[in-house]
Amino acid sequence: MLVAVTALITLAGCKSSSTAPPQSATQQYPVRGVVVSLDTAGGEIVLNHEAIPGLMEAMTMSYKVEDPAALSELHPGDRITATLECEHDSAGPLNMRLKDIVVVAQARPDYKPAVQYHVPAPGDAVPDFKLRNQSGQTIGLRQYRGRVLALTFIYTRCPLSDYCPRMSRNFAAIDKALEVDPKFYKATHLLSVSFDPTFDTPQVLKSYGEAYTGRYASETFQHWEFATPFEAELPKMEQFFDLGVTPGESGTLQHSLSTLVIGKDGKVVAFYPTNDWTVDEVLAKMKAAAG
Repeated sequence: MLVAVTALITLAGCKSSSTAPPQSATQQYPVRGVVVSLDTAGGEIVLNHEAIPGLMEAMTMSYKVEDPAALSELHPGDRITATLECEHDSAGPLNMRLKDIVVVAQARPDYKPAVQYHVPAPGDAVPDFKLRNQSGQTIGLRQYRGRVLALTFIYTRCPLSDYCPRMSRNFAAIDKALEVDPKFYKATHLLSVSFDPTFDTPQVLKSYGEAYTGRYASETFQHWEFATPFEAELPKMEQFFDLGVTPGESGTLQHSLSTLVIGKDGKVVAFYPTNDWTVDEVLAKMKAAAG
């Protein structure tokens, strides 16, 4: 199950000395962990999180919740994803805080959210969701049966370089790596799905896709497509693929990540809910599934 929660969590430790080294620009990292305890009176949360690539090893830390109301959506034992923001100086990270919290697994069986989310697992059959691609054509996931499909979720206005742009850069690298081997190129397909259908029209997706493939006007989208779900399909896809999306500031969308390898039989081979998967890792899964 998954419930979207928006909160800002700040860890004490900001340096006040006038001689402190200058801070770097704000950086963002994806976080996954389990809520250990809540202090509603003090507005704090203790989180046991996994290793954060490029920042720190797995550990348990206490965070201050700026919006105490957010605690009402959390329970000890809940598994969450979030975005960690911080600055850096010569001593390390400063002013660490969490936002865009998404509960991906509820600990309390008596808590029933309005929306039930599914966490994809190997062997799960993927429904035949309907979408409109960059050429304005209607496509369905069933049409890729017989090929190995790599699928990820993005939106073209995403301002976080380690989120949607990173997924698109990785897919571009996968596309180029497969292109050199005609056997695997023919047996595979890539699909980037936008969860922002209002802005990401076929024309916008076409321009976005041409830039990432690097072929621009000569791109035919025969191997890598860009699409948006039809309105009725969007929430169903978000729920099936464990994708949390909520409105953000200035037209942005706060969201989690979801990338999958789907086998020739239309069943999940691998699911990646963070951004720390590598191009080589996904390529290996795709080639193995392609036989």
